[in-house]
Amino acid sequence: MKLHELRPAPGSTKEPKRKGRGTATGQGKTAGRGQKGQTSRSGGGVRPGFEGGQMPLHRRLPKRGFTNKFAKEYTEINIEVLNRFENGTVVTPELLEEAKLVKNVRDGIKVLGEGNLTKSLTVRAHKFSKSAIEKIEAAGGKVEVI
Repeated sequence: MKLHELRPAPGSTKEPKRKGRGTATGQGKTAGRGQKGQTSRSGGGVRPGFEGGQMPLHRRLPKRGFTNKFAKEYTEINIEVLNRFENGTVVTPELLEEAKLVKNVRDGIKVLGEGNLTKSLTVRAHKFSKSAIEKIEAAGGKVEVI
């Protein structure tokens, strides 16, 4: 069997009902919408979640959670991607953006300790994890917090 030979199993698909095409289609004069009322009109019906004037469920349930609008959102980068720089390079957020390792620096950069570092670099960032500091210093580099 080839891709162009694939067909649905016989009887597994049905043609859609062609509503609003006259009385001969078996849907009747009103096309299955009934006589009068909001749902019989074009564009009629109620919005999602509307319960006929009863207080909707999404308003009956209590609110949950809290969003701190002052929270800082750091762009995270793993230590293993810093291996592409030469020995002795000063790695800054601007250099990371130029090298396309980071798309946008939101409130700063946090360096995480995933992977291994083989080059000795001076890394300048806003935050570091403990394992990242250990690995950078073990490779002979320096950590500078901006």
